[in-house]
Amino acid sequence: MKIIVDTELCEAHGDCVLAAPEVFDLDDDENVVALLDPSPDESLRVKVEEAARMCPVSAIRVEG
Repeated sequence: MKIIVDTELCEAHGDCVLAAPEVFDLDDDENVVALLDPSPDESLRVKVEEAARMCPVSAIRVEG
């Protein structure tokens, strides 16, 4: 699984951080999401997919 975050779309709502804090964090300096693990373990798939669904601007894409 590979995660792609479109930082141009990201508005730092933080929903992804709530859904999958192991994978996402907020970058206070740049005001966008910080991807902690671009290829997380498969055991986190449900959380990552929920984070992508929760993003109000659809800035997160999950591949593979």
